[in-house]
Amino acid sequence: MYANLNNTGTSVINANDSIVIVDNFQSIRGGSTLDVTNFGPDTIKAGHVIIKETSTGNYKPMPLATNDTVYDTLPVGHTYAGILIASILKAKPFAGILVRGTVNHLATPFSMTAILSAVKTALPLIDFRAD
Repeated sequence: MYANLNNTGTSVINANDSIVIVDNFQSIRGGSTLDVTNFGPDTIKAGHVIIKETSTGNYKPMPLATNDTVYDTLPVGHTYAGILIASILKAKPFAGILVRGTVNHLATPFSMTAILSAVKTALPLIDFRAD
């Protein structure tokens, strides 16, 4: 009997990562593993808003509305923490989180229109600017 030590091949389409994250001047040191409980899509794309649960300190991707096409509202007991630097798989949610830099908010994976003002207030060191 032989054990298979090969991982199943996976790929992440990251074509827009460098378009969304224009400048990365500072990130959370060492990144963080995201709590992806109840998060729908299999891929979390660069530019996704990252939130932090205040009671546990856990980082999470901002929840999506039931149709997975727009951001939902910020859950109670959470704060905006940063922006995902590079696309990652939900199955391996090891995230680099931008806290200071420039983000092209028009290229993010989901419209930020409804939350942009609150995100700008919470993350004043991130410049949200379209190209």
